[in-house]
Amino acid sequence: MADLKLAWQLTEQVSRLRQRQSGPLILELDLTDGIGEGPVTDPVSAIMSRRKMRLPDIIEGLRRARRDDRVRALVVKVGGGRIGLAQMQEIREAVSGFRESGKLAVAWAETFGEFTHGNVPYYLATAFDRIYLQPSGTLGLTGIAVEQLFLHDALAKIGVAFESAKRYEYKSAADNLTERGFTPPAREASERLAASIAEQISAAIAERRGKTPTQARALLDRGPFLAADALTEGLVDVLGYRDEVYADVRKEAGPDATLQYVARYQRAHALAQRARRLPGRRQGFVAVVYASGPIRQGRSTRSPLGGTAMGSDTVAAALRSALSDEQARAVLLRVNSPGGSATASDTIWREVVRLRAAGKPVVVSMSDVAASGGYFISAPADVIVAQPGTITGSIGVIMGKPVLTDALERVGITTDSVAVGSGANMLAPTHPFTEDEWNRINSWLDAIYQDFIGKVASGRRMAVERVHEVARGRVWTGADAAQNGLVDELGGMQTAAEIARRRAGLPADAPLRVYPRLTPLDQLRPPTSSESRPAAAAAFDLGFSDAWGPAWRLAARAGLPPYGPLMLPGPWTIN
Repeated sequence: MADLKLAWQLTEQVSRLRQRQSGPLILELDLTDGIGEGPVTDPVSAIMSRRKMRLPDIIEGLRRARRDDRVRALVVKVGGGRIGLAQMQEIREAVSGFRESGKLAVAWAETFGEFTHGNVPYYLATAFDRIYLQPSGTLGLTGIAVEQLFLHDALAKIGVAFESAKRYEYKSAADNLTERGFTPPAREASERLAASIAEQISAAIAERRGKTPTQARALLDRGPFLAADALTEGLVDVLGYRDEVYADVRKEAGPDATLQYVARYQRAHALAQRARRLPGRRQGFVAVVYASGPIRQGRSTRSPLGGTAMGSDTVAAALRSALSDEQARAVLLRVNSPGGSATASDTIWREVVRLRAAGKPVVVSMSDVAASGGYFISAPADVIVAQPGTITGSIGVIMGKPVLTDALERVGITTDSVAVGSGANMLAPTHPFTEDEWNRINSWLDAIYQDFIGKVASGRRMAVERVHEVARGRVWTGADAAQNGLVDELGGMQTAAEIARRRAGLPADAPLRVYPRLTPLDQLRPPTSSESRPAAAAAFDLGFSDAWGPAWRLAARAGLPPYGPLMLPGPWTIN
């Protein structure tokens, strides 16, 4: 009897395994905890983020699922504010492609913002066939606002002044320290930025929820909405809990359908495809190099306190490695950076120029942010692709320092110094800039700005005068940047990959490979040279960036952008 029971159990297990391998699938995705851009390149971060979904896995998984007859439906949990607008637009494109194959796509949320904004996750939800909302949830469709704190008067009360110079009027990195509110140029740029984002969200609502553009725009003024009100307004389709969502999906996909996460589905197929490759056979591919985080000199770093920083040594080594690999026929440079060090940006810029000069196409794919130094390293590419909601531009430069003389005197502190050289105390916070020092600073800013716009003009094949018109430190959305010639195409990594393959003369299914591919041993062992694979590994670092050179401590105390003079001010993830 025991033997019969054991045999029955084994039969059941085999049957379930066969069902998973060949039966119908319902793919699911949870976007409430955020996603990662590219692979991590240091061992500590690899351990910490091993369960985090990566955007490329999601995009490629949904692309593959369109052609897979086993996949019957997609159900995605949305909500939260951990994913920026441009990344959401990339996922939205993939979901729309999935729906075009005739397969069911359902979005559900416990809430689109609980006393918080829910614009971006709801924007994604509009791409699905149906939207479910938990009865106790809300729809935080609240419009777009750009807000900044200004510390000028607070600093003045304690005797701290702040001196700065910038190129040009739209470069607002130090405005929170020198102004009491938006300057007219900063207000103009911020108003246009908010309007562009609102236009994109309104257009999505109008297109997918059966509204006129006027009605969709009016909804941004009336939110947030309780669940029942959202249903009445036609913004959601069904009020229901998770079990009701999944029960409805199973009715259409079939009771024998198996659930599987999109990332797991994609990785299983990728491993199977790799195993089928003929041993020893080499084929051309597109090398994908990730340039993420503020830009600093040295190696890329990852800190639990400061996130990821892009090191010029690391990214430049990856680009050099792609240049020397004959099978890497093109490079897709994925940029997600608000900028930072001018010198480090220039180091990366040079390697992009060398790739193009060697005949290898370089296509930039912009993520949430590719501004200031992030735009600097993108400018020489053959093609720049951005999402409509990408924050880009900010072509400008800034420098400044706090003056602590009055603050020190109030507490009885005096200073004295001995210096050799007229500029030895130039950056000291104990006295204002002299006229001669201001002349030196302005010459320095002019030189950096002219170099910046000159390199943009060369890379974008524009007149320097035209670049200056759209530069001057101004921030643009990807949609507006495309109209001004700073971006070539609107789209995500799939669009960029198609262009890279085409320009390199590769077939449409040529692989994308994260480059360079680092093994765990590569991440741990020291590099044998600056062109070996371990040279492109990141470091785990708790320190502060030195992107301001010897003035980095001063910059940190002053509240300047910590990663350098080509830095976009403030947090610029639209959520």
